Amino acid sequence: MISKPSVRGRLCTALIMVFLYAPIFVLIAFSFNASNSRAVWSGFSLRWYRELFGDRYILNSFYTTIAVSVTAAAAATAAGAASAIGLHYMRRSWRTSLLFINNIPLINADIVTGVAMCLLFVSLKAFIDFELGFGTLLIAHITFNIPYVILSVTPKLYGLDANMMDAARDLGCTFFGAIRRVMLPEIMPGIVNGAIIAFTMSIDDFVISYFTAGSRSETLSMTIYAMTRKRISPEINALSTLLFISVLALLVVINIRQKPAAEQ
Repeated sequence: MISKPSVRGRLCTALIMVFLYAPIFVLIAFSFNASNSRAVWSGFSLRWYRELFGDRYILNSFYTTIAVSVTAAAAATAAGAASAIGLHYMRRSWRTSLLFINNIPLINADIVTGVAMCLLFVSLKAFIDFELGFGTLLIAHITFNIPYVILSVTPKLYGLDANMMDAARDLGCTFFGAIRRVMLPEIMPGIVNGAIIAFTMSIDDFVISYFTAGSRSETLSMTIYAMTRKRISPEINALSTLLFISVLALLVVINIRQKPAAEQ
């Protein structure tokens, strides 16, 4: 019999939720503030949303961020899922060693990864004529996203019944046909989770982007950092609100779609 949570437990949970989400709700509220004050409420207004959609500097950074995040998430999801499947069929000793190596970037400091990627690209310039920009930024994002996808897909592969693959092969499927028809549908929740994590990590990243974007490309986080040297415009509050609502809507849709599958 599962005991009900105590009043103290509920209170601690409520305080944690308030601590986590109160700053976000304050940001959302002040995105509708009539003045540019970050402490004094001057009345309801959509001023900052109108100015946001007219600010080409912020919008260009936003478009770059979305383009990098979507492309990197798609590429990292494909590469990560294929790598996870390949690791699943390796010998256990090799698989354990490679998964250990895969976990190193996850706990490694972003500053180390960013500097290492920057040095790599600078070294390659001695052999290939290119400049740091969107391409190097995209490669860096794909690189640090792949381990997250592998980590999301691997547990689903462990839970996969090996007899299902054998049955598909006995019924005439090729190896790759069995993967497409049997394995991929079973591990799809892990692939989707990995894609969402990769997309979120790309949008959130600053340090690695700062070292690999060069002077030709600028993500939203880099734009906000540049604004902190003077004063952050309330337009950022409006943009952050739109991003938060978009992510929240995405999570709601995913949970609604996964609920019927969990009830079956």
